[in-house]
Amino acid sequence: MARHRTTLIARTVIVALAASVIAAGIVQGQVSDAGAVTAVPSAASIQRATPAELYSGGLAVQPGSQPAIEVAALMKRHQTAEAKSIEQIASQPVAIWLGDWYGQAQVARVVAAQLSVAKKAHRTATFVTYAIPDRDCGGYSAGGLTASQYLAWNKTIATALRGQRAVVLVEPDSLAMISNCTSVAAQRLPLIKSAVQTLAANGATVYLDAGNSHWVDPATMASRLKAAGIESARGFFTNVSNFYPVADEEAYANKVSALTGGSHYVIDTSRDGQGWKGTWCNPIGAGLGKNPAVSNGRTKLDATLWVKTPGASDGTCDGGPTAGTWWEKYAVALVKNRTK
Repeated sequence: MARHRTTLIARTVIVALAASVIAAGIVQGQVSDAGAVTAVPSAASIQRATPAELYSGGLAVQPGSQPAIEVAALMKRHQTAEAKSIEQIASQPVAIWLGDWYGQAQVARVVAAQLSVAKKAHRTATFVTYAIPDRDCGGYSAGGLTASQYLAWNKTIATALRGQRAVVLVEPDSLAMISNCTSVAAQRLPLIKSAVQTLAANGATVYLDAGNSHWVDPATMASRLKAAGIESARGFFTNVSNFYPVADEEAYANKVSALTGGSHYVIDTSRDGQGWKGTWCNPIGAGLGKNPAVSNGRTKLDATLWVKTPGASDGTCDGGPTAGTWWEKYAVALVKNRTK
């Protein structure tokens, strides 16, 4: 249900990233001075850190994101009004999705390029992994790697992140979706636990999936998070690709946090500006939520993020193209309906 199968978008973004890779002097297995490796923090130190320390400098903006590419294309066609609307998305830090559309060598280059961009801006990159076997339980975003492929692919990402300042959201919907297809639990939970441990051992700030406030009850979700290795992570995330208000998500997340030893959390606010509109799939009337921001550290909320790329379709519903495909009309509507 994360509705972010981005094979088509990825092909376009890869071209933009290639320029960043070349400009940054990055080749496979090599990181430029801009992304020089520092000491690897322990999972315990990450759990103790403040949000300001973990998200040092704030959140990084992707210069080669799909919204940024669309702004350039619209300007070239002299569609300045549309370009101005999409710029409101492109100018914000949106998470970088890493899925099975990137092979191992390619994903290493993408991660290195994005880290270099973030490092030069003195900001922190946010990544999302999305390649778990039986992803989306056969829904619009179906796909994923085999178990052995997944572990190797995840290790490649972890190695590329080693000693770098980065946040990783592991597999949206993966734990909540167990309620929809229980047969995946036996394989999925240990796979995610292994992925979390590998990423954390390489110094990443890791969050696990906790669905949203209207999906799985807090006690059940806490049990799954424990089985999936939350003790090695910073915490969990909620509302990815969904539309529920921050107040609903915080109330739910605080309950899950209390049941998991005080875990921290982040919330996706990319499209929750008008709240729930009756469906998770391209709802009419949805709007951009509050801009991404790092929290002050007074609560367990670390940050509000734009995890879903606003303007990427949820699937072939309500007139939308295939999941993950850029949909200009919907992006413009999200901006029009955004939180004021």
